[in-house]
Amino acid sequence: MLNDALTAFVTLLVVVDPIGIAPVFLSVTHDAVSERRVIALRAPLIAAAILIGTAIGGSWLLNRLGIGLSAFRISGGILLFAIAFEMVLGTRFLRETRQAERAMTEHVRDVAAFPLAIPLIAGPGAITATLLLAGRAVNDFWALAVLIGIIVGVACACAVAFLLAERVAAALGVTGNILLARLLGVLLAALAVQYVIDGLRTAFG
Repeated sequence: MLNDALTAFVTLLVVVDPIGIAPVFLSVTHDAVSERRVIALRAPLIAAAILIGTAIGGSWLLNRLGIGLSAFRISGGILLFAIAFEMVLGTRFLRETRQAERAMTEHVRDVAAFPLAIPLIAGPGAITATLLLAGRAVNDFWALAVLIGIIVGVACACAVAFLLAERVAAALGVTGNILLARLLGVLLAALAVQYVIDGLRTAFG
Protein backbone atom coordinates (compact mmCIF):
# COMPACT_ATOMS: atom_id res chain seq x y z
CA MET A 1 0.00 0.00 0.00
CA LEU A 2 2.80 2.40 0.91
CA ASN A 3 4.70 1.71 -2.31
CA ASP A 4 1.54 2.16 -4.39
CA ALA A 5 0.75 5.42 -2.61
CA LEU A 6 4.28 6.71 -3.17
CA THR A 7 4.13 5.74 -6.86
CA ALA A 8 0.76 7.45 -7.26
CA PHE A 9 1.98 10.62 -5.57
CA VAL A 10 5.18 10.81 -7.62
CA THR A 11 3.30 10.11 -10.86
CA LEU A 12 0.70 12.84 -10.32
CA LEU A 13 3.25 15.30 -8.98
CA VAL A 14 5.52 14.83 -11.99
CA VAL A 15 2.66 14.99 -14.50
CA VAL A 16 1.16 18.14 -13.00
CA ASP A 17 4.59 19.69 -12.29
CA PRO A 18 3.51 22.50 -9.90
CA ILE A 19 6.87 24.27 -10.05
CA GLY A 20 6.99 24.03 -13.83
CA ILE A 21 3.58 25.68 -14.30
CA ALA A 22 4.24 28.38 -11.70
CA PRO A 23 5.72 30.74 -14.34
CA VAL A 24 2.59 30.19 -16.45
CA PHE A 25 0.51 31.16 -13.42
CA LEU A 26 2.45 34.40 -13.22
CA SER A 27 1.93 35.11 -16.91
CA VAL A 28 -1.85 34.61 -16.87
CA THR A 29 -2.32 36.68 -13.72
CA HIS A 30 -0.14 39.64 -14.65
CA ASP A 31 -3.30 41.73 -15.13
CA ALA A 32 -4.80 40.52 -11.86
CA VAL A 33 -1.98 40.82 -9.36
CA SER A 34 -4.35 41.83 -6.57
CA GLU A 35 -6.41 38.64 -7.11
CA ARG A 36 -3.47 36.22 -7.38
CA ARG A 37 -4.00 34.73 -3.94
CA VAL A 38 -7.66 33.91 -4.66
CA ILE A 39 -6.78 32.47 -8.08
CA ALA A 40 -3.89 30.48 -6.59
CA LEU A 41 -6.30 28.75 -4.22
CA ARG A 42 -9.29 28.42 -6.53
CA ALA A 43 -7.52 26.85 -9.53
CA PRO A 44 -6.12 23.82 -7.62
CA LEU A 45 -9.53 23.38 -5.94
CA ILE A 46 -11.28 23.14 -9.31
CA ALA A 47 -8.60 20.80 -10.66
CA ALA A 48 -8.84 18.57 -7.58
CA ALA A 49 -12.61 18.29 -8.02
CA ILE A 50 -12.11 17.22 -11.65
CA LEU A 51 -9.46 14.62 -10.80
CA ILE A 52 -11.43 13.24 -7.85
CA GLY A 53 -14.46 12.86 -10.10
CA THR A 54 -12.23 11.05 -12.59
CA ALA A 55 -10.90 8.74 -9.88
CA ILE A 56 -14.38 7.86 -8.66
CA GLY A 57 -16.23 7.54 -11.96
CA GLY A 58 -13.47 6.89 -14.48
CA SER A 59 -13.47 3.10 -14.20
CA TRP A 60 -17.27 3.01 -14.51
CA LEU A 61 -17.04 5.04 -17.71
CA LEU A 62 -14.40 2.73 -19.15
CA ASN A 63 -16.61 -0.28 -18.42
CA ARG A 64 -19.57 1.39 -20.11
CA LEU A 65 -17.42 2.07 -23.18
CA GLY A 66 -16.09 -1.48 -23.20
CA ILE A 67 -12.48 -0.43 -22.75
CA GLY A 68 -10.31 -2.86 -20.81
CA LEU A 69 -8.00 -1.59 -18.08
CA SER A 70 -4.96 -3.17 -19.73
CA ALA A 71 -5.69 -1.33 -22.98
CA PHE A 72 -6.06 1.94 -21.09
CA ARG A 73 -2.82 1.33 -19.21
CA ILE A 74 -0.96 0.87 -22.49
CA SER A 75 -2.52 3.89 -24.20
CA GLY A 76 -2.18 5.95 -21.04
CA GLY A 77 1.47 5.02 -20.70
CA ILE A 78 2.07 6.09 -24.29
CA LEU A 79 0.35 9.42 -23.64
CA LEU A 80 2.38 10.00 -20.47
CA PHE A 81 5.54 9.16 -22.41
CA ALA A 82 4.59 11.78 -25.00
CA ILE A 83 4.24 14.35 -22.22
CA ALA A 84 7.61 13.29 -20.79
CA PHE A 85 9.13 13.64 -24.26
CA GLU A 86 7.84 17.21 -24.46
CA MET A 87 9.21 17.97 -21.00
CA VAL A 88 12.68 16.67 -21.87
CA LEU A 89 12.77 18.62 -25.14
CA GLY A 90 11.37 21.75 -23.48
CA THR A 91 8.33 22.06 -25.75
CA ARG A 92 5.71 21.52 -23.04
CA PHE A 93 6.36 24.84 -21.29
CA LEU A 94 6.23 26.72 -24.60
CA ARG A 95 2.91 25.07 -25.50
CA GLU A 96 1.39 25.80 -22.10
CA THR A 97 2.59 29.39 -22.21
CA ARG A 98 1.01 29.90 -25.64
CA GLN A 99 -2.27 28.43 -24.37
CA ALA A 100 -2.20 30.79 -21.41
CA GLU A 101 -1.41 33.82 -23.57
CA ARG A 102 -4.19 32.86 -25.99
CA ALA A 103 -6.62 32.65 -23.10
CA MET A 104 -5.68 36.14 -21.95
CA THR A 105 -5.98 37.47 -25.49
CA GLU A 106 -9.51 36.09 -25.73
CA HIS A 107 -10.37 37.82 -22.42
CA VAL A 108 -11.16 34.68 -20.47
CA ARG A 109 -12.84 35.98 -17.34
CA ASP A 110 -11.96 33.22 -14.92
CA VAL A 111 -8.34 32.16 -15.41
CA ALA A 112 -8.64 29.91 -12.36
CA ALA A 113 -10.85 27.52 -14.35
CA PHE A 114 -9.14 28.03 -17.72
CA PRO A 115 -6.28 27.75 -18.43
CA LEU A 116 -5.00 27.03 -14.89
CA ALA A 117 -7.33 24.25 -13.65
CA ILE A 118 -7.85 22.99 -17.20
CA PRO A 119 -5.63 22.13 -19.00
CA LEU A 120 -2.54 23.07 -16.98
CA ILE A 121 -3.28 21.19 -13.74
CA ALA A 122 -6.02 18.71 -14.65
CA GLY A 123 -4.86 18.22 -18.21
CA PRO A 124 -4.95 15.07 -20.35
CA GLY A 125 -1.84 13.69 -18.67
CA ALA A 126 -3.17 14.17 -15.13
CA ILE A 127 -6.58 12.74 -16.04
CA THR A 128 -4.93 9.75 -17.72
CA ALA A 129 -2.64 9.16 -14.76
CA THR A 130 -5.61 9.40 -12.37
CA LEU A 131 -7.57 6.84 -14.38
CA LEU A 132 -4.59 4.50 -14.43
CA LEU A 133 -4.07 4.82 -10.70
CA ALA A 134 -7.78 4.44 -10.00
CA GLY A 135 -7.71 1.23 -12.01
CA ARG A 136 -5.38 -0.23 -9.41
CA ALA A 137 -7.87 0.68 -6.69
CA VAL A 138 -10.88 -1.09 -8.20
CA ASN A 139 -13.11 -2.58 -5.44
CA ASP A 140 -10.69 -1.29 -2.79
CA PHE A 141 -12.24 1.54 -0.80
CA TRP A 142 -9.10 2.39 1.18
CA ALA A 143 -6.88 2.46 -1.91
CA LEU A 144 -9.35 4.84 -3.55
CA ALA A 145 -9.43 6.98 -0.40
CA VAL A 146 -5.62 7.15 -0.45
CA LEU A 147 -5.69 8.18 -4.12
CA ILE A 148 -8.18 10.96 -3.34
CA GLY A 149 -5.91 12.10 -0.52
CA ILE A 150 -2.97 12.13 -2.94
CA ILE A 151 -4.95 14.23 -5.41
CA VAL A 152 -5.73 16.71 -2.63
CA GLY A 153 -2.04 16.72 -1.68
CA VAL A 154 -0.93 17.47 -5.24
CA ALA A 155 -3.54 20.24 -5.45
CA CYS A 156 -2.14 21.71 -2.24
CA ALA A 157 1.35 21.54 -3.75
CA CYS A 158 0.05 23.52 -6.73
CA ALA A 159 -1.51 26.10 -4.43
CA VAL A 160 1.77 26.49 -2.52
CA ALA A 161 3.74 26.75 -5.78
CA PHE A 162 1.36 29.43 -7.07
CA LEU A 163 1.48 31.41 -3.83
CA LEU A 164 5.28 31.29 -3.89
CA ALA A 165 5.55 31.56 -7.67
CA GLU A 166 7.45 34.83 -7.76
CA ARG A 167 10.01 33.66 -5.19
CA VAL A 168 10.39 30.19 -6.77
CA ALA A 169 10.91 31.56 -10.27
CA ALA A 170 13.51 34.02 -9.00
CA ALA A 171 15.29 31.38 -6.89
CA LEU A 172 15.54 28.74 -9.63
CA GLY A 173 16.25 31.12 -12.47
CA VAL A 174 15.90 30.18 -16.12
CA THR A 175 18.56 27.45 -15.99
CA GLY A 176 17.13 25.90 -12.83
CA ASN A 177 13.62 25.73 -14.28
CA ILE A 178 14.93 24.09 -17.45
CA LEU A 179 17.00 21.50 -15.59
CA LEU A 180 14.13 20.64 -13.26
CA ALA A 181 11.76 20.11 -16.19
CA ARG A 182 14.30 17.83 -17.92
CA LEU A 183 14.84 15.70 -14.79
CA LEU A 184 11.11 15.36 -14.13
CA GLY A 185 10.59 14.44 -17.77
CA VAL A 186 13.07 11.56 -17.56
CA LEU A 187 11.40 10.29 -14.38
CA LEU A 188 7.95 10.49 -15.98
CA ALA A 189 9.21 8.62 -19.05
CA ALA A 190 10.36 5.75 -16.84
CA LEU A 191 6.97 5.64 -15.08
CA ALA A 192 5.18 5.71 -18.46
CA VAL A 193 7.20 2.74 -19.72
CA GLN A 194 6.33 0.86 -16.53
CA TYR A 195 2.62 1.48 -17.18
CA VAL A 196 2.97 0.04 -20.69
CA ILE A 197 4.80 -3.02 -19.33
CA ASP A 198 2.08 -3.54 -16.70
CA GLY A 199 -0.61 -3.26 -19.36
CA LEU A 200 1.11 -5.75 -21.66
CA ARG A 201 1.67 -8.17 -18.78
CA THR A 202 -2.01 -7.98 -17.83
CA ALA A 203 -3.21 -8.36 -21.42
CA PHE A 204 -0.94 -11.22 -22.46
CA GLY A 205 0.18 -12.67 -19.15
